[in-house]
Amino acid sequence: MRTASVPRTVGDRTFMRVLVGVDGSDAGREAALQAGRLVAPEGTLELAAAVYLIDASLQHWSKERIQGRLEREAGPWLDEAITQVGPRATTRLLNGPSKQALLDESVRYGATLIVVGSHGHSRLSELLIGGTAGPLLHEASCSVLVARPSTSYGTFPLNVAVGIDGSATSHEALAVAEYLSERFRVPLRIILARHGDLDIVHAEFEAPQVEFADCGAVEALVEASKTTDLMIVGSRGLHGLRSVGSVSERVAHSAQSSVLVVRSPATG
Repeated sequence: MRTASVPRTVGDRTFMRVLVGVDGSDAGREAALQAGRLVAPEGTLELAAAVYLIDASLQHWSKERIQGRLEREAGPWLDEAITQVGPRATTRLLNGPSKQALLDESVRYGATLIVVGSHGHSRLSELLIGGTAGPLLHEASCSVLVARPSTSYGTFPLNVAVGIDGSATSHEALAVAEYLSERFRVPLRIILARHGDLDIVHAEFEAPQVEFADCGAVEALVEASKTTDLMIVGSRGLHGLRSVGSVSERVAHSAQSSVLVVRSPATG
């Protein structure tokens, strides 16, 4: 199975330079585990831990003092994550609010995918009180994976689902889903909701085996997430407040499974 209009390399490219936010929580541990599974065999993986040393700039701390404080507070998080994903990963200590620190690091690192855990915040609280996953979905220029606990420990993903609508961005999401299905030899569900902004002709051409759902896209994909390890959706390239309420953003926050929002450089 292969999409007609998207190069096979789209799937590989998404997992070439993977940046993971770790924070010592169960959510951060899950993010590291899933990132370690998904990073391309020839790709690179960086584990990043951010601590906001708000007094550092106000009191003109030295670089040595800042580094020492970061190592004491966040070093154990990185040490634990390394034991989960292996010595292949590199580590990075960051000083700053987690969202902005990860965004800045994703640019420096040239990340093709940012992975963060879900702490169960609502969409509104992610926007208003500084949660990390929500702002990254709105502002990152690369793909974002919101990791949730999986029952397939060590063998993630056991199955994959993808939502399509006939658009160019959904074609890319489909290419990524096919890549993972083939790479891990796991089942793939392709879902198209009949209600909403869609191009059924192109969708059926790209995926003749598509499953139709007689409801809206968010409802269909959230329902499918109850029986899948990984839900994949495309992003139409909206950023900031324009992205709030988009299908990809709503699915990422409401799904029961991990959600990968595919954003190519062309849409970023």
